[in-house]
Amino acid sequence: MTALLVLDQGTTSTRALVFDAELRVLGSAQRPLRQYFPAPGLVEHDPLEIWQASLAVAQAAIAAAGLHGRDITGIGLTNQRETAVLWARDTGQPVYRALVWQDRRTAAQCAAARAGGAEILVREKTGLVLDPYFSASKLQWLLDNVPDARRRAERGELAFGTIDSWLLWQLSGGQRHLTDASNASRTQLFDIHLGRWDPALLALWNIPPSVLPEVVDSSGELLEVDPSLGLGRWVCGIAGDQQAALFGQQCFEAGSVKCTYGTGCFILANAGLSPPRASAGLLGTVAWRIGGQLTYALEGSVFMGGATVQWLRDGLGLIARAEDIEALAGSVNDSAGVVLVPAFTGLGAPHWDPDARGLIIGLSRGTTKGHIARAALEAIALQVADLLTMMSMDLPEPLLALRVDGGATGNNLLMQMQADLAGMSLHRAAQRETTAVGAALLAGLGAGVWSSAAALRELQLSDRSFTPAGNPLAMSRLRARWQAAVQRTRGWAALED
Repeated sequence: MTALLVLDQGTTSTRALVFDAELRVLGSAQRPLRQYFPAPGLVEHDPLEIWQASLAVAQAAIAAAGLHGRDITGIGLTNQRETAVLWARDTGQPVYRALVWQDRRTAAQCAAARAGGAEILVREKTGLVLDPYFSASKLQWLLDNVPDARRRAERGELAFGTIDSWLLWQLSGGQRHLTDASNASRTQLFDIHLGRWDPALLALWNIPPSVLPEVVDSSGELLEVDPSLGLGRWVCGIAGDQQAALFGQQCFEAGSVKCTYGTGCFILANAGLSPPRASAGLLGTVAWRIGGQLTYALEGSVFMGGATVQWLRDGLGLIARAEDIEALAGSVNDSAGVVLVPAFTGLGAPHWDPDARGLIIGLSRGTTKGHIARAALEAIALQVADLLTMMSMDLPEPLLALRVDGGATGNNLLMQMQADLAGMSLHRAAQRETTAVGAALLAGLGAGVWSSAAALRELQLSDRSFTPAGNPLAMSRLRARWQAAVQRTRGWAALED
């Protein structure tokens, strides 16, 4: 019997699932993760709580499946990405809380690096932008602000890692310090062209190389697990959460693309075997490394996806539950000229204007709640369509059908809007949370459950497809009206100064 254990360590919770060879869930368990906010803009996690919760849910999921550790064929690990942990090699104790990807305490460091001309170096080598989002400036902060940390690091006494590294260290009983290439590519210390830690980037952030983990493949027999944990013998799959979702959506060919609809929307496209040249606002990154071969991805994100619906519910009180928006938006045939631009925290790609603010335009005496609800759904689909258009210009291969996952994909009206506005077919995942599915596929591939990516295609992972059905001229007019509304949001916050 095949039994694949997946550890899915996220920003707000830690869960474990046991899958069989048909990707049926045999058992699962989940625990919430406490968030620490020491000051505005600072976000921290307790690394020991993350490990203890990971072990507990893994053991609980195995028990829920009616299995024992010896029954586990392989373990897959997927994780929140850029969060940084620094710990002592001799004791395994963190020297400080984990600095979460959302943490902004290193904004001044990044601004100083940008002023010093480092943006081009970082962009060329890593595919990323200079931003506190990534791990390098977080690690520099830990080394400079935790007492004695830099001296201990230079003596080889400390280990750094993203959450995957931290959990792998614990799973090995403190014997192995590893990361996979997908997570390494999010640190801003990894040259995605050469596939290795880069001396110039280490010098930029003043990082001693002795703290860094060994970079391994994303699939294979990657780490032998401490037998006392009762979880199985081998970790066979590792990937950051969005890369795992890309793999879980079977986006194996260049041009295949997925969008995860959550609070925001994460869009990743398989860019093939060469690093993509990303437009401003898009990121080039490693999708995975299998058999020593790097596959790359192009990434873009929308700030306000499901959060727009939450605002209609909590801020305006137009709906009682998020799922009620489909019926309300479907109560009208169109938005009657109403456009909602949810630039509540500024505009992301492709505009990148932090001073933009939200706007509803096109109101008339005939405007109803239904029109505003429909405009809100259109706003989500239009933002995604804008990024897909950008991606299509950056990739050598044309974009294929869009594969979608996440909670909002249960909204059939939104999914049809997305197909119409993007002008491409859309396939919805049978399991809405494909991050865990991707980790299971990587682990199963690494453990020999499936022989190749081609074998994975025999698994039926979609439950419904949507094809463009809107009038192309009407869609073009809607996109033009959207762009005109977006321009009216630009620079609004600056007027307050």
